[in-house]
Amino acid sequence: MNESIYVIEDDENIQEIVKLALESNGYQVKVYDNAIDAIVDINNNMPDLAIFDIMLPQMDGITAIKKIRETNTHMPILVLSAKDSEIDKIRGLDNGCDDYMTKPFGILELCARVRTLLRRVQPKNKLMNTPTLSIDKSTYTIKHNNKIIDLTHKEYQLLVYLIENKDRVVTRDELLNTIWGYDFIGESRALDVHIRSLRKKLDDNGEKYIKTVRSVGYRFIEKEDNHD
Repeated sequence: MNESIYVIEDDENIQEIVKLALESNGYQVKVYDNAIDAIVDINNNMPDLAIFDIMLPQMDGITAIKKIRETNTHMPILVLSAKDSEIDKIRGLDNGCDDYMTKPFGILELCARVRTLLRRVQPKNKLMNTPTLSIDKSTYTIKHNNKIIDLTHKEYQLLVYLIENKDRVVTRDELLNTIWGYDFIGESRALDVHIRSLRKKLDDNGEKYIKTVRSVGYRFIEKEDNHD
């Protein structure tokens, strides 16, 4: 079955361009000119990916994304917007979108980013286990000491990526580019905030799991391997 993509955009010309481009790449596409109707359909039918404009009638795209993330933390969301300042991009990424493109945009790049986002949520191995953590990537369920823990979308991606790369130190730039989906230059408070939150949920105040490597990044260390 081909992946389904919802496009939420009130400009009819852009609607048509994006729809034709995605359909020519084999995706099933539904288009909405407002976020309210799109949210209802997303909640009922869970598409594989959503593309949101920010400046929409009735409800802006950022507000819509925040509402979606209250109940749906895993569906990839790409923002496609004319708002191109760094603050706008950070606001979008911090409020739940996975990638941010500015208008005007290239069709080939748009399709490439869509493919990347969809690959990111397709589990290579559905089950991952460490001595105290169990992750089912088909249901996005994470258990810590046999108890389900509630992670945000970014916290989930961050933990899974660190575990998948536990044999090495993962740099801060790599985490920002991989998890946030863009080249981040300068302020990186988003990563620090998510690491702190993740440690709190894992009862990891002593860095039993996520080890800080100063001036470089982080490494996941399984509990049985930690001899500090």
